[in-house]
Amino acid sequence: MALEGVSLVDATPDAEELARELLVLGALPRQAADDAAHIAIAVTNGVDYLVTWNFRHIANAAMRARIERVCRQSGYEPPVICTPNELMEADRADNAD
Repeated sequence: MALEGVSLVDATPDAEELARELLVLGALPRQAADDAAHIAIAVTNGVDYLVTWNFRHIANAAMRARIERVCRQSGYEPPVICTPNELMEADRADNAD
């Protein structure tokens, strides 16, 4: 019931190409192909926030700039990559005003 209004996103050829670029250009290590696909699907579908507990390859401060750079070089605006806690903190800060 909680997910009734949530739309599914598609794994398109554009997402496959961006995932490949993320790996080839070194934004993510080759063994992180599933993580690259996760990011690419979100990016190519215009998702605003990619919320994850994956600190190894996605919510990783060292990799985040490389991920964003590759997305922009490929013509996409990357989503905000954050943990659920970071997203909740931002929401609390917005509601405090």
